[in-house]
Amino acid sequence: MSEVNQTPETSAIHNKIDQLLTENRVVLFMKGSPQFPMCGFSARAVAILQELGTEFFAVDVIQDNSMREGIKVYGNWPTIPQLYLKKELVGGSDIMMEMFESGELKGMLA
Repeated sequence: MSEVNQTPETSAIHNKIDQLLTENRVVLFMKGSPQFPMCGFSARAVAILQELGTEFFAVDVIQDNSMREGIKVYGNWPTIPQLYLKKELVGGSDIMMEMFESGELKGMLA
């Protein structure tokens, strides 16, 4: 997590992200919800996790713009969705698909 130019707001959102990642083994920051994804990339990420039978906590970044911008800074990753496993950024939809196809993601999530 970058500490550069931390404002009270960015510090608060980073603390909230830390808490979510600490409380949940697998977290998907996405647009929409698993039931109603709001973009194709988020839909693909959810489909991959569901195909693998993975329980995950979803965070709808559309509902909270500070979360939407904060997670991009937190993980130094510019796009949504973002998958975290054990507090570590795995990647976005394309990386998830590559790891799913190779079998690597299944092993990580087991």
